[in-house]
Amino acid sequence: MAKAAKKNTNTQEIGFEEKIWEAADRMRGHIDASEYKNVVLGLIFLKYISDRFEQKHRALVEEGEGFEEDRDEYEADGIFWVPKDSRWETVAAAAHTPEIGKVIDNAMRQIEAENDSLKGILPKNFARQELDKRMLGDVVDLFTNVTMVSEDNTQDVLGRTYEYCLQKFAEKEGKNAGEFYTPTCVVRTLVEIIQPFHGRVYDPCCGSGGMFVQSARFVEHHSGSLNDISVFGQESNPTTWKMAKMNLAIRGIDADLGPRNADTFSDDLHKDKRFDFVLANPPFNDKDWGGDMLRDDPRWDYGTPPEGNANFAWLQHMVHHLSDDGRMGMVLANGSLSSQQSGEGDIRANIVKSDIVEGIVALPDKLFYSTGIPVCLWIINKDKHNHAEETGKVLFVDARELGTLVTRKMRELKDDDIARIADAFTAFRNGELEEEKGFSAVATLDEIGKQDYILTPGRYVGIADVEDDDEPFDEKMKRLTGELSKCFEESNRLQEEIKKNLEAIGYGL
Repeated sequence: MAKAAKKNTNTQEIGFEEKIWEAADRMRGHIDASEYKNVVLGLIFLKYISDRFEQKHRALVEEGEGFEEDRDEYEADGIFWVPKDSRWETVAAAAHTPEIGKVIDNAMRQIEAENDSLKGILPKNFARQELDKRMLGDVVDLFTNVTMVSEDNTQDVLGRTYEYCLQKFAEKEGKNAGEFYTPTCVVRTLVEIIQPFHGRVYDPCCGSGGMFVQSARFVEHHSGSLNDISVFGQESNPTTWKMAKMNLAIRGIDADLGPRNADTFSDDLHKDKRFDFVLANPPFNDKDWGGDMLRDDPRWDYGTPPEGNANFAWLQHMVHHLSDDGRMGMVLANGSLSSQQSGEGDIRANIVKSDIVEGIVALPDKLFYSTGIPVCLWIINKDKHNHAEETGKVLFVDARELGTLVTRKMRELKDDDIARIADAFTAFRNGELEEEKGFSAVATLDEIGKQDYILTPGRYVGIADVEDDDEPFDEKMKRLTGELSKCFEESNRLQEEIKKNLEAIGYGL
């Protein structure tokens, strides 16, 4: 995987990240991957906050005013207070002693005690017997040397290392990966379409926080500031919620993920808030979402979702939280585009008729570690009615042929693929889209109504024209039948050879 990933422009990877992963993976021993990721990600986080503290500490010492131990100086810059026994120099000094696990656990406890926002967040399982302490010391040494790699600016290196390790854990955990990881290329596609330049960004099932990281990166790439967006989220899994808190802190993103992990449907932590942008990858076709307890919920503006599938519950929850001119992008299973059972067809029809669906994107298969099925993107825009180019129309993009296989089981969308999809939306918004047969098309609400409000892009974009190769039909048939004849001959020869080999060992056919 690592070799293939090096060629991929979307996989953020440098030598240090790969070294950390390889060393950490050797350290794992018999610990389950889902538990072990807390060890690795926790160590990255400890190094990050210690480096940020030490950087500020040195600057204050150089100023010579005696403020280097003044907590307010750090908090004013959004830097966590790191007690003396928790600083990396203490950890590094104990790297090759039997007590290294206890030293790290103690550092985590002290940091939590000194920083309210980190209470109960950091892992404290480094002293466990199953963890190879010699290997742990080697990983600590690698982190100690990272400052030489990045000339004291370790935030981005450690941020990318955190992201890289998340990806590798997703690869290891397979089906369970969907709980905490959405592939970067899928998130980037959503972000490039939605374009969260400034305002409030929300993800009601935020996993490890990937949507927020890519949103922040998008803003920075467009010469904006992190202060231009404010981030809100929610996550039901307690371990994943902690991972998200660390992931966002390591990226310098101040986020409101609620005071605890909680189920979005039964305990909406942002109940009265509305957001400018919503980005999400909810669980696909979730059957056990508690719909039987929420039959009359005020979020169901377009119809009560079925108890056996949460797809349209998620969709309506997010639309409900969208501001009057907000824009939203979410990943859903393809069934959401065409299902007619349990009232889903009526809900979809009502959503389309309200003219808030801006576009639908069909994605290729094998993009997710957790499932091989192809999925789609729903793009919702409550501001469509203010733009004549979009009013009463929906953009359909069939991107199923895009992407590159980086392993036998995994596909990734490259930069060009992402740009092609996002550019179609930009052109549509500007009234400049040139429809591309087999890839993009604009349909009116009346045309969609004639299709029973089924939103499968293939129904609207058609099939791409096949380029004529100018070879006369008779010549092509002679060439192809000749090739087929040779294949038959080779097949017969191989059959005879197999029969002889079986007879030679006493198993004649």
